Amino acid sequence: MARSMGLAYAATWVIAVSGAGALHAQQPSDDGNASRERADAIVAKMTRDEKIALVHGLFPPMAAGKSEHELIPSAGHIDGIPRLGVPLVRESDASLGVANQVEQRKGDVATALPSSLATASSFDPEIAHQGGAMIGAEARAKRFNVLLGGGVNLTRDPWNGRNFEYLGEDPLLAGEMAGAHIAGIQSNNIVSTVKHFAINSQETGRMVADARIDEAALRMSDLLAFQIAIEKGNPGSVMCAYNKVNGDYACANKHLLTDVLKKDWGYRGWVMSDWGAVHSTVKAANAGLDQESGQELDKQIFFGAPLEQALADGKVSQARLDDMVARYLTGLIETGAYDTPAPKTAQKIDYAAHARVAQRAAEAGIVLLKNDGDLLPLSGVRKIAVIGGHADRGVLSGGGSSQVRSVGGAPIEIPLGSGAASSFARITYHASSPLKALRKAMPNAQITFVDQRDVEGAKKAASEADVAIVFAVQWTTEAQDAPDLSLPYHQDALISAVAAAQPKTIAVLETGGPVLMPWRDQVPAIVEAWYPGQRGGQAIANILTGKVNPSGRLPITFPAAASQAPRPEPVGLDKLNSLEAQAASNPANASQYQLQSFPIDYVEGADVGYRWYEKQGETPLFPFGHGLTYTSFAYRNATLSGGKTLTLSFDVVNTGKRAGAAVPQMYVTREGSDHPMRLAGFQRIELRPGETRHVTLSAAPRIVADYDTALPGWRIQGGKYKVALATDATDRSRVFTATLQAATMKP
Repeated sequence: MARSMGLAYAATWVIAVSGAGALHAQQPSDDGNASRERADAIVAKMTRDEKIALVHGLFPPMAAGKSEHELIPSAGHIDGIPRLGVPLVRESDASLGVANQVEQRKGDVATALPSSLATASSFDPEIAHQGGAMIGAEARAKRFNVLLGGGVNLTRDPWNGRNFEYLGEDPLLAGEMAGAHIAGIQSNNIVSTVKHFAINSQETGRMVADARIDEAALRMSDLLAFQIAIEKGNPGSVMCAYNKVNGDYACANKHLLTDVLKKDWGYRGWVMSDWGAVHSTVKAANAGLDQESGQELDKQIFFGAPLEQALADGKVSQARLDDMVARYLTGLIETGAYDTPAPKTAQKIDYAAHARVAQRAAEAGIVLLKNDGDLLPLSGVRKIAVIGGHADRGVLSGGGSSQVRSVGGAPIEIPLGSGAASSFARITYHASSPLKALRKAMPNAQITFVDQRDVEGAKKAASEADVAIVFAVQWTTEAQDAPDLSLPYHQDALISAVAAAQPKTIAVLETGGPVLMPWRDQVPAIVEAWYPGQRGGQAIANILTGKVNPSGRLPITFPAAASQAPRPEPVGLDKLNSLEAQAASNPANASQYQLQSFPIDYVEGADVGYRWYEKQGETPLFPFGHGLTYTSFAYRNATLSGGKTLTLSFDVVNTGKRAGAAVPQMYVTREGSDHPMRLAGFQRIELRPGETRHVTLSAAPRIVADYDTALPGWRIQGGKYKVALATDATDRSRVFTATLQAATMKP
């Protein structure tokens, strides 16, 4: 990730968007060995000074006068070498669109996708791919050629402030979706990253926290998500994380960067640091870090003069420097960024076509959690009370380095007075009003709006209407975790009060992740809209009115109580709060109150999310994979075969009266083991009423296997396996068994 004005920056098949928004295949193809040979030949022609210049980059907002080229206010800048054809590189944050967090570039807008959790809820890699292609096209038009997008860290804790930027709790789903997103970005001949490597799972103390987990568990969870994303998307760069992993900073962790990434996985591109994540020269370089990003945010420029001295002293070899530069060039060459430089002037963008990409993603990702009595879709309703959530103005977005200044502007933008995110984040809404969209979609209905602060007015309006719709919001941001899982601003009480006044109440949630719902039994219909992006209002209205059949499925478990999760609150939050209180009481010496390194023991190991709930025997509020529609589906004629692979074949039938999307899910575990079931396959299938589709899912081999550190590698134990054909992670209505042959695979 990368940040804006001064804290620490933190920063993924194949479509390019052109003309009227047409999507077309355009993936650079290149033999990896040829790319590296070409890169080595270029490096051989460089002076040492030229090499050193390529392994540390500028942070433009703090780098005035350090380049003869224009420094676009953005995440990063690295000058090229014109005599050798090495291009100038400009980097932007771009998880959800080309970022412009606190409007460093005045007037520069971009298309804002819904949150990554919303995209993951589609269970459709093509949705992720099209979103990435759209972002990449806009980035190139804005003269950027490296994008810091492709977050794939697994959700281990429901309160993580950056959950909205990531793709949920399952390594197969997250890896597949991230890989498609990366490939979409890179179809525009620019570089995408995958980040933050690795186990960057909370924001509290993220610069000093030490993530502790054993090797096998790490390989079977977070690292597996990265591995799949890299295989599917082939990102030009990998961004290492802020935190420590088993005692070493991620950006100086030889096991992660060299042993796993470069040796075991054969990764050819370059490892860039997160912004402000470098703490050493010799250790980081020899561990496998190839480039120091946003150098002004580190305590010193570690890969400048100190690296020159380390080379002179023999502490870093010339071969290592050459490899650092060659990897950088290889990433540029393989993605097409080397041979297709970014334009010298900004290009025209078809924002209307791109908005349709964002709206489609939002509609595919909105999850209908509950719909008692078929209250939805709205039909024949004359009076509707819309309450709260600033639904009259727009829809909420998440904060931090991924913040997009969307087309249409920000009708609400609230600066932060304090906190770790205050220097680069604002509470920001996109100008897409659900109220206006509902009025347009239902011209014959009387639709009123009441602000959430007017509880008595809300109750009165609800009681006088046929239906009440309460919009509830939870703002989350990079650099800060949510302190708890409750809706802020007394919104739980508001929903309960409205539901007491109007039995036909619908709750629409715009949240960064799971929230508790003490009012669940009072409310017949609940819609999780996530942060729905710049066309969120229209998407929500289309779902509520039935113009679009909801098809999202939860990529993350919603707990019934905070105590169900492995950690009920952010680790280290008590220490941080105490230090902040001390600093406030002694402002003259506030700098001495710094959070020191502390451990986070990931006791759940590989059993992340829904696996943890199954293992602990906990019943969540809503399970992973859950999502309702306005039609119905039947699964028929299922057969399971074994042998070398587990193959599940079945028919999916739309037995309802509306077209809709089914998302059959395949969960696997070995009989006699203590492993919870794991998602081993899934597919999104759109069917017309009465239509039947034959589907075959094959279990991903590494999901069936366990990681064996003694091999080292993946080991599938021979024997009987149980396979569930399911609609969510708790569905065991269709379970089959088959025998699988023993096998091993490389790491």
